[in-house]
Amino acid sequence: MEWLASIPTRAVPPQESADRLAAQFSVPLPEQPTEPAEVIDELARLAEPGLMAMPSGRFFGWVIGGALPAALAADWLISAWDQNAGMRYATPAAAAIEEAAGAWLVDLLGLPTGSDVGYTTGATMANFVGLGAGRKNVLDHAGWDLNTDGLTGAPRIMVFAGAERHASVDLALRYLGLGAATLVDVDREGRIRPDALAEAMRRSQGPAIVCLQAGNLHSGAFDPMREATAIAHRHNAWVHVDGAFGLWAAASPLYRDRLDGLETADSWATDAHKTLNVPYDCGIAIVSKPEALRSAFGVQTSYLIQDEHGPSDPFEKVPEMSRRARGIPVWAALRSLGRSGTATLIEGLAANAQALARGLGRLDGVEVLNDVVFTQVSLSFGADERTRRVTERLIEDGTVWMSGSRWHDRDILRISVSNWSTDAEDVAAAIAAVERAMAAA
Repeated sequence: MEWLASIPTRAVPPQESADRLAAQFSVPLPEQPTEPAEVIDELARLAEPGLMAMPSGRFFGWVIGGALPAALAADWLISAWDQNAGMRYATPAAAAIEEAAGAWLVDLLGLPTGSDVGYTTGATMANFVGLGAGRKNVLDHAGWDLNTDGLTGAPRIMVFAGAERHASVDLALRYLGLGAATLVDVDREGRIRPDALAEAMRRSQGPAIVCLQAGNLHSGAFDPMREATAIAHRHNAWVHVDGAFGLWAAASPLYRDRLDGLETADSWATDAHKTLNVPYDCGIAIVSKPEALRSAFGVQTSYLIQDEHGPSDPFEKVPEMSRRARGIPVWAALRSLGRSGTATLIEGLAANAQALARGLGRLDGVEVLNDVVFTQVSLSFGADERTRRVTERLIEDGTVWMSGSRWHDRDILRISVSNWSTDAEDVAAAIAAVERAMAAA
C-alpha cells in the first residue's frame, strides 16, 4: 500500500543501480528460518530504491502500461488460489473465467466467432503461438507432418514481414526454427506496402506466412490489413498480426477503421498489460482455426483427464502444460470497464498522446516525426547529439520517463502513452519536463 500510495508523486526513475542493490541482497543465506513478515518487510525496504515507477501516469517509456484496480486485485487472488490452470477438469473455475474473457475479447475486437484464445507470458510468446499455428497449418497443406517428422527436410516456409516489424517477431521466428523473415518495403510511417508484398510473394513458391503489424513501435501506424491479407491469401499463406499494443484499437469506434479487414487474418497477438492495463505477465494469442492451434500445441497422455469432445484445455492453446491463470485479470479488467469503458480507455490513451504531440510540436526546436498519432509520439530535437542530450537531461530530471530510440536513421525521443492513470496534469508535466531538458541541454 505504501508503494501504491507513493506512485503519483515519486520520481519515476529508480534511485539505485542493480549493482549496488545486488550487494545488499547477496548476503550469505541464513542458517536459521526467518519470520515471513520480517522477510517481506526486508524485501520491500531493500527493493524500494531500485523500483521504477512504471505504474505512474508520468511513465512514457516503452509500451508498458499500469494495472487497473480490478485487474491488480484479481492478480492477487490468482497467487492466493495457487491453481495450476492447465486443465479444465482440475481447475474448472480458472478455465471457465478464461473462456469467458476470451469470448469477450473476440467480440470486442471483431474477430471471427469460434476463434481460440490462449494466454501467454507476453506478446513475444503470443506471436510464437500464432506463428506456430501458422507453421503447422501451411506444412499440413504442403503434405508435411511436422509433429512426426520435424522441420528437417520439410518444405522451406517463406515468412514475409514489413521492414519495421517489431523484434519480438524475429525472436518468435527464431524460436520456431523458421529463420529470418524476408523483409518487405514500408512507407514513411512504417506500414507495409501492398505492392511490395505482392511483388515479393510473386517471386516465391511453397508454403508461406505473412506477418502484419497493428501499431508500429515508433509511429503507432497500422498495416493495411484487408489489402495485405487478400494478397497473402491468394498465395495460400497464413496471415499473422502482431498487435502487441495496437490491436486494442479495434475495440474503439473511433479507431476501428484503421484496422479495416483485421478479421480476415488467421491469427493475432496482443498484450493485455500494454493497453488494457492488466498486471504482468499476460500476452494473448487468438487463432481463427482452433484445429491448427491444438494440433500445434496439444498433447494426449494417459494421466491427463481430458474431454475429447468438449472445449480444448488451456494448455492446448499455449506452449505450457503447467500454467498460471493469466486470463483472470483480463476478465476482471473487462468486467470492470465494460464495452464503453474499454473504448474510453483506449481513446483516452490516444487523446493524451495527441495532446503531447500538439504541445511538444509547438516548442521551438522540436520536430514530431510521425504524421498520424495513435499512442506513440516520436520526436527529434535537431542533430542526433542534441536529441541524446535532451533525453539524458529528462532522465536526470526524474519527473517523467521517456526512452531514446532510432528511427529513419535519426536518434529520437520516443513517447508511449499506455497507462490508464495518465491525465491532463501528467501531460502538462511531461511538456514542462521536456522544456526544462531542452534548456539544460
